[in-house]
Formats: sequence, C-alpha cells, structure tokens
Amino acid sequence: MRKDTDINNIDDPEPIYVRAGCSLTYESLYPTPMLLTLSPVYNNELIAERRLMQPEVPIREYIDGFGNQIWRIVAPAGRLQISYDAIAAVSPYPDLVIPDLPKTPVEALPDDVLIYTLPSRHCPSDLFISDAWALFGNIEGGWAQVQAVCDWLHSNISYGKGSTSITSAWDAYQQQCGVCRDFAHLGVAFCRALNFPARYVCGYLPDINVPIDPTPMDFHAWFEVYMDGLWFTFDARHNRPRTGRVLLARGRDAVDVAFATIYGSSQLVNFEVWADQVEAGARLDDPRP
Repeated sequence: MRKDTDINNIDDPEPIYVRAGCSLTYESLYPTPMLLTLSPVYNNELIAERRLMQPEVPIREYIDGFGNQIWRIVAPAGRLQISYDAIAAVSPYPDLVIPDLPKTPVEALPDDVLIYTLPSRHCPSDLFISDAWALFGNIEGGWAQVQAVCDWLHSNISYGKGSTSITSAWDAYQQQCGVCRDFAHLGVAFCRALNFPARYVCGYLPDINVPIDPTPMDFHAWFEVYMDGLWFTFDARHNRPRTGRVLLARGRDAVDVAFATIYGSSQLVNFEVWADQVEAGARLDDPRP
C-alpha cells in the first residue's frame, strides 16, 4: 500500500468499506500495447482484489513518475475483457474543510510540488491568469480562495455531455459546459493561475450519505490543492464534502491518469464502473450491491 501526505488520512479511525471496480471490453485488429490504471493504491487498505483477463494475458506492474500503479499488457487481436473488483478500507469521514487555512507562499513551497504550479496539456493555466485574478484575486486566505473557485465553477459551468479526451480546461471554460473531468481541469487551471500547486485526481466515488445518482457510474475526477504542508481534496463538480473516495491516480491532468492508454486502434465496446459501501467482512464472492 502506497502512502502520500493527505490530511484526510492523518488519523486512524475505524474504516468503512467500499467495493469498487470496473469491467472493460476492447476489440483490437492486431496485438496492441496498453497501459491500465485500475487498481487503487493510495491511502486505501485493499482488503481483497480480483483481476480477470479473458483471454488471459500477462500483466507487468510498475509505479510511474507520479506514484501511480500501472499495468502493462498487450491486448491480443480480437476481443479482450478486463475485469477488476476490490474491497478497500477508507476513512469514514467526509472531505476535510478548514476555512481559515492560509495560502503557502510560492517561495515556501517544497521543490517537489512546484511542477503542479505549471501549465500542462489539459490545464493551460497561463491562459487563465487574467481572469483568475480578476475573479478571485481580492479574496483573502488560501482555503477561501480555492473554495471561491469551486463555488464559481459549480454555479457557472453546466454539467453535461460533450467532453472528449481532447477537451482542455480552456475549451470547457469557453463552452461553459463539461463533465467531472472538465470541472477538475478547470479547478486545477484556476488554482495554478492563482499560484497554488494543484493536481488532477481520479478514482471511484460511491454514493454515501448523498442521494443515489441513477445514471450509470463512471470513474470520477476531482482535484487536490497544496496548502500549509498538505494536499487537500476539492470537488467543483459536487461542491460538497464526500465520503468514501477510493483514489486511483494523481497527475498533472487527465493525460497522466487515464484508465487506459492505448498504443494502437483498439476500440472500447463495453464499459461498467461500480463503487458501493459494503459491510465489514464482505467478500468478493458476495453479489454486488
């Protein structure tokens, strides 16, 4: 189990348990190398996990430069079904809120977080500088300024279909529309423009202590901001503290944390994601909730 400095996991409460996973089916015309990011390794204790490839293919694992666990495979010609299922112990607390937290001056930032202050492919934060300071520059306090960004995005960006893998934060800003991926990119871009280190995060998000969302579940995206020595969770899409996040990967933007990176022309023909709270002692052989 990998660890990272995360305020949401600094104590040792009695955990809750989340069963999370996915099923993906690809069709390939020829053998195709792939990188997969499906297994949660950050700040979650994996109680059990199961991987299934049909047909069976070798999996080689490595940890990338951002600390994410990556599977390397070569998908065979024809159909490949990938199934991942896990039970993770996670914090029972919702995302922490510290309204009076100060902003860390750039000159006091650790060397290893400076990369998250710079523009990246999907978060061209240099394009946001003028608007960011016009909208939020008069707000004092680190947490207050980031929360103002989330409030503005939640109120002014419509949630809806239309985002693609090539949509940047700037595109979503111009269109005033996006999905969770775009909300996360926008939060990262605005925060970097305001000189906060900010990084893109993806994972599984169950509906715990919130109304059940009837739409099919997808991998969720949110972002983290570095303040006062720690990384904190923000989610402009929902804009409320959530419980049960099962973190998959962190990076500069979605390019670094894609659930599948394909070196060829494989087509995704089936896609299912699940994340549900389960009782202590639950097993993967039990029916899914």
